[in-house]
Amino acid sequence: MKETVTNKVYALRSNAGVTQEQLAEAVEVTRQTIIAIEKGNYAPSVLLALKIAHFFKSPVDEVFFIKNVK
Repeated sequence: MKETVTNKVYALRSNAGVTQEQLAEAVEVTRQTIIAIEKGNYAPSVLLALKIAHFFKSPVDEVFFIKNVK
């Protein structure tokens, strides 16, 4: 089985009423990076994952987690 990193960034961002641009500015990346993370096309570095989790006041393992795919 292959493991991939998945996340709840879109759900957290939507629930908080935050735009992709606002989140990107807060964690010092581009909006395109946030889009790629939300779509699952990009697994962020540990530092970026921690920044995003901190922004949402959540433990990193509640925002990002490993998913097994066949």
